[in-house]
Amino acid sequence: MYDGNKILCVAPCYNELQKIDKVVQRVLKNDFVDEMLVVDDGSTDDSPSIAKEKGATVISLEKTHGVGFAIRKGIEYGIKNQFDIIVIIAGNNKDNPDQILKLLKPITKEDYVFVQGSRFLKGGEFGDMPFYRIIATKMHPLIFSILSGKWITESTNGFRAFKLSLFKDRRIDIWQKWLDKYELEPYLYFKLIRLGYKTKEVPVSKYYPPKEIGYTKMKPIIDWWGIFKPLFSLGFGLKK
Repeated sequence: MYDGNKILCVAPCYNELQKIDKVVQRVLKNDFVDEMLVVDDGSTDDSPSIAKEKGATVISLEKTHGVGFAIRKGIEYGIKNQFDIIVIIAGNNKDNPDQILKLLKPITKEDYVFVQGSRFLKGGEFGDMPFYRIIATKMHPLIFSILSGKWITESTNGFRAFKLSLFKDRRIDIWQKWLDKYELEPYLYFKLIRLGYKTKEVPVSKYYPPKEIGYTKMKPIIDWWGIFKPLFSLGFGLKK
């Protein structure tokens, strides 16, 4: 509980056997997090059992649907169990759970409904991010800003927090099939800005381990298009 708000932290997870235990342990050190939920997106390793062993609630999907689908399941769980605020964190230990409070404070103390973690604000860090990702993750918020009408510095980082009461607004339709993969995250942020909701960025850090260990499961062309697609689909009125 934080400032009278029931807090749920959700980590989408797919084959993160070597990392999910650290994520769960680090999140649960924060006593203001009421529950840690790992949504396992059809892993073929022992990620779900490890997460449960470390203290997380686990939802296991029978097959792999995509990160957007997994996040949606987390949101549904939060709504069903009457949580007030949801925090989304990477299941691969790239985010710093000690910074969760930075995401929560603007919501509980300044009346924002959505807080986006930014690597590119002063005070943010992105460590050993591969060069091509630096280019893509700077290009995305530029296009996002032009099409949404609000200047932002970050739009591809999944580390964020928002009020679950947002989904009472039927104009925010995250249950569309085309949002099952990487499209959901930019869709939600873009949609909220376009609808006039109060959003804010705060500086956060993101750690990129050596490529041999594996820092992403994104397919370079298909999945990056998935991240850009909502900007054009919503920006030009092609989707709702």
